[in-house]
Amino acid sequence: MTDIRDYCLLGHNTFGIDAKCRRFVEFSSVDELKNVVAALDDNDRPLLLLGGGSNLLLTQDFPGTVLHSAIKGRTLVREDGKSVWLCCGSGETWDDVVAFCVENGWYGAENLSLIPGEVGASAVQNIGAYGAEVKNLIEKVEAVEVATGRTVCFTNKDCRYAYRDSRFKHEWKDKFVITYVTYCLSKTFTPDLDYGNIRNQLAEKGIANPTAAQLRQVVIDIRRQKLPDPKEQGNAGSFFMNPIVDRSVYENLAKKYEGMPHYTVDEGLDKIPAGWMIEQCGWKGRSLGRAGVHDRQALVIVNRGGATGQDIVKLYKRIIDDVYEKFRIKIKPEVNVI
Repeated sequence: MTDIRDYCLLGHNTFGIDAKCRRFVEFSSVDELKNVVAALDDNDRPLLLLGGGSNLLLTQDFPGTVLHSAIKGRTLVREDGKSVWLCCGSGETWDDVVAFCVENGWYGAENLSLIPGEVGASAVQNIGAYGAEVKNLIEKVEAVEVATGRTVCFTNKDCRYAYRDSRFKHEWKDKFVITYVTYCLSKTFTPDLDYGNIRNQLAEKGIANPTAAQLRQVVIDIRRQKLPDPKEQGNAGSFFMNPIVDRSVYENLAKKYEGMPHYTVDEGLDKIPAGWMIEQCGWKGRSLGRAGVHDRQALVIVNRGGATGQDIVKLYKRIIDDVYEKFRIKIKPEVNVI
C-alpha cells in the first residue's frame, strides 16, 4: 500500500494539470482498502476516488485524500453455452480487459476499445463509444462502503445506468469504493458496425465480414485519428456529452441547419452531436489562452501547454454559452470537474 502526503497528481490526470492532494493512498487488495477506510477521520476529508484520471479536470489543489485502486486480476468466474462471466479488479486498465476478451473469444466489448481509464471507472461512468455502452456488459459491481467498511454487491439494475451516468455519480458518490466488476460477455460474435465511420474504415481495408480483432483494430485506428495522445497534448477525450432532445427540437433545428446530424434514441428523442454544434460555433481548432479545442475533433478540449484547470474551465464555459446562444441547447461536461 502507498500512503503519501502532499502528493503531486500531475501523473494521475490526462489533462496534465499540475495539482496536489493533501494525501494519496493506493491500495492493492480489499483488506488494505478496509484498513484505510477504518482509519479515515475528518482530517482526511474530502475524499476523491481516482481511477486513471482520464475523465477528470482538477481546477485546484485537492484539500483531502485521494483513494486509488491498484486491485488487479481477471478471473473467469463461470460460463455456459452462450456466455462467460469475467470478474476484473477495479485497478485493471480497461483496454487491457477488452484486448483480453477479444483474444479469448469473448465478445461485446470490441467497440469500447482504447477508451482510457480503469475498470472501476467504467462502472461509475458507464463508458460508451460507437454505439456500445458498458452497462450492457456489467453483471455485478463489488465495493466497500466507506462509512462501515463492509463489502457490498450491486446488480446492474441497482446502479441505474443511463447515458454516461450511474448512482455512483450521484447519491453514491464517495460513499462506495469499487473493488471488482463482473462483466457478462458473449461467445458469439455479433459485430455492431452502424455507428460513426466504422463501415467506411472497414471498406477501405477491403473487409466485408470483420473478425472481432479486426473490428477492435478499426475502432482503435478511428480513435487515434480523432483524439490526441494525452502524452503529447493533455486532454480527457470527449469533454462534453451529446445532448438528448425531444424530436420536435431536433426537427425545428434541422429546418434551419441543413444536414444537421442526429442519432435516434427512441420514438420521441434524438441525440445531437455536441462536437458538430461546437464546430458550427467556430471553436474547432481555436484557443483561449493556453487551453484550446482540438483541430480534428471539436468535442475535445486540449491543454496547449501549461494550462491550469481554471484555464480549461474558462474555455468550456465560453463554449457552453456559445452553443446555447446559437442552438438554445445547453451542453454539459462529461468530464468530472473537481
